[in-house]
Amino acid sequence: MTRQRGISVRLKLALSYAAFLMIAGALLLAVVYAFLLRYVPAEAMASEWTFFPGRTDLVRAFVPAAAWALLFLLVFALVGGWFLAGRMLAPLTRITHATRAAAAGSLSHRIRLDGRSDEFTELADSFDAMLAQLEAHVAQQQRFAANASHELRTPLAISQTLLDVARRDPGHDHNEVLGRLHSVNARAIELTEALLVLSRTEHGTFATERVDLSLIAEEAAETLLPLAEKRGVAIETEGEAADTIGSPALISLLATNLLHNAIVHNLPEGGTVRLTTTSAPDAATLVVENTGSNVGPELLATLTEPFQRGEQRARSDHAGVGLGLAIVKSVVKAHGGTMRLAARDGGGLCVTVQLPPATRAGTRPELGSQSSAETGPMADPKTGPSAGAEPGSKHLR
Repeated sequence: MTRQRGISVRLKLALSYAAFLMIAGALLLAVVYAFLLRYVPAEAMASEWTFFPGRTDLVRAFVPAAAWALLFLLVFALVGGWFLAGRMLAPLTRITHATRAAAAGSLSHRIRLDGRSDEFTELADSFDAMLAQLEAHVAQQQRFAANASHELRTPLAISQTLLDVARRDPGHDHNEVLGRLHSVNARAIELTEALLVLSRTEHGTFATERVDLSLIAEEAAETLLPLAEKRGVAIETEGEAADTIGSPALISLLATNLLHNAIVHNLPEGGTVRLTTTSAPDAATLVVENTGSNVGPELLATLTEPFQRGEQRARSDHAGVGLGLAIVKSVVKAHGGTMRLAARDGGGLCVTVQLPPATRAGTRPELGSQSSAETGPMADPKTGPSAGAEPGSKHLR
């Protein structure tokens, strides 16, 4: 936006200081005249031994001196005001330079304003925090775009290779080629749909209603029971009704992704997954625990990033597209909740999702509020699911 050049703030402040000082000086002289000179007789008084000047004599001597004093005061106020305004506005100049650098694309620049807390330091610290968030967001988006491009390029390259082979060898079994093409195409569609879901949750464009996390957990367990039986993993569900307000489809996707991840990244045989729901005045909680290999702190910190698949990126028939926990994190954030990942003693993972509870009147809470996805030790982590189902629990095998 082009603006017409105006008077600088520094000059405005200097003129303001000078005007204030001149007015103060003029008022001081007026006070001197009003409260002192009025008690002096108008005419001079003289005697043989003394002389008392009159008011006219004092005014005649006072006015030139007062004028020179006011002139000196004006010059002093302008120079001093210009200097003080420059000192006061120096932090603002640094902030302006940082803003221009950020507008030019340099998000790594920071103001780092020194000094005690005041309006300028608070503004600078807020701007630095905003730049840090923008830089992290842009870096995340760049990594996501690069990973998505790589993931989408792989099935396209495989399809192109299969088509080239079929074209060069007309006698090749086309049914085999079509089967492999169907599998590759299905994976590309799955990845594209996952990307669309991730985008939709990040923008928070969904309808909401009352949702019971315990029912969602049971539905997810029944849906993925065949996969769990194939891999020899036992699913246990327990807990109480835990009502929240949100999108049933997205919360169901959240529970399904967590359970699918817990089944796939489990022990080769004899693994266990436990889904627990609890309700509290401040949150509706879903906990998904699974046995498995040990998860290190470095890996734990990256599991919610897109296209992370546990310990390796090797593909399998149920490896997924690497967006499961990223979608879960996005769904939790869109519902104003929190998600915490913790490594279990003895191997495996414990994921705790907390969503805002449904109000008694059934009104919708504020969605899209700030949320967190934390990784780290949990308070009093469980050592693992028990061998048998506890009272009130549901055991699926």
